[in-house]
Amino acid sequence: MPLDTTTPTPKPRPIRGRAVIVGQGYVGLSLAVRAAESGYQVVGYDVDKERVSRLVAGDSYVEDVSRAQLLPLLASGAYRASRDPADCGGFDIALITVPTPLKDGLPDLSHIIESARMLGEHLRAGTTVVLESTTYPGTTEELVAPLLEQVSGLVAGRDFQLGYSPERIDPGNTRWRLDNTPKVVSGVNTVSLERVTDFYRSIVDTTVQVSSCRTAEMAKLLENTFRHVNIALVNELATFAHDLDVDVWEAIDAAATKPHGFLPFLPGPGVGGHCLPIDPSYLSWWAERTAGRTFRFVELANDVNGHMPDYVVRRLTDGLRQRGKTVEGSRVLLLGLAYKANTSDARETPAARIAELLLVLGADVSAADPHVTRSVPPASGVLDAVLRVTAGEHELSAADAVILLADHDAFDYGLIAQCSAYVLDCRRRLSGDNIDVL
Repeated sequence: MPLDTTTPTPKPRPIRGRAVIVGQGYVGLSLAVRAAESGYQVVGYDVDKERVSRLVAGDSYVEDVSRAQLLPLLASGAYRASRDPADCGGFDIALITVPTPLKDGLPDLSHIIESARMLGEHLRAGTTVVLESTTYPGTTEELVAPLLEQVSGLVAGRDFQLGYSPERIDPGNTRWRLDNTPKVVSGVNTVSLERVTDFYRSIVDTTVQVSSCRTAEMAKLLENTFRHVNIALVNELATFAHDLDVDVWEAIDAAATKPHGFLPFLPGPGVGGHCLPIDPSYLSWWAERTAGRTFRFVELANDVNGHMPDYVVRRLTDGLRQRGKTVEGSRVLLLGLAYKANTSDARETPAARIAELLLVLGADVSAADPHVTRSVPPASGVLDAVLRVTAGEHELSAADAVILLADHDAFDYGLIAQCSAYVLDCRRRLSGDNIDVL
């Protein structure tokens, strides 16, 4: 019998259900693509016209989602992006992954409120809704549930299921992705917990059930506050160690050799993204509102990390003065506008505050970032006004000072060290007589 060498026609995957992901940012788009790849028919809903237009064209603005992933999902109909609320109808499960910013220092849940009202219009008996947006404990049951019930006339936990699962997306992290990062899940009752768990088990390797939505909401805030406080610790140590002529980076390396009781955190120019500058403040606000107590660790961490850009500018001022120059009139090149390496995420980036301070002091500021391009604008009007350049020999040599803020792998560090007259390295990627490490 001859060997059959024909390529078998792939069998269509069974449709697991219809999913709506509200919000197509770093979290929502990653979830939408993963769900579509796992057999769901997915509508990615977002109110941003430009964002939806790009997704419809297969143009991803998130590094963790490639054009190669998007195009076949769009072609097959497994995923589509939309701004039309009518396209959200008929869902089996809906996830809310919208921003929860601060407004005048207070939690702004307007995006969650709008999302819940919109989904309530399409809610049917037997459907499931999950909140993923970071927020204070009690939001799912005390805010989202009443809104869904009011609009739909259905009852949470009886007619439809409701839960909370905190997002753990780490943009640019190739080791810990959405699929292999354990997912905390919760529900307003046992049936809701089972439904929420079943969904996430279909798209991730591991789920971790907790007893209540409030516990899951607190877990997310605890994760982010832990990082925020420890980064503040090493940031403040860095300012003291420099004054005392101690290499804090070497000290951290030495302490990290201890196999128990220590986790290394590194200094930097400040914190960015959504998790650290914003999320711990939700916990602080909630503690003061419900318990009448100030969360002192969070308040202190906010103060330390919030002032790191000021410290960076002071160090730059000192470095230029030692070289017979002033900030006023100096050409300063910022390397990296994103808040972390190898990502285009410029939300709450410390680069914005550093650029603002330098401009006020009269510096001629330019910036290079291979990820935060004009097509991926930073979330700051200040950075929009900064001249964008390429970190090549000409720009490096022309600058009186270079500040390394985000240590993208795409930067040529040998060229930076060779061509720059003076570098303030906030990430310890360089060495040499012309390098000053934060």
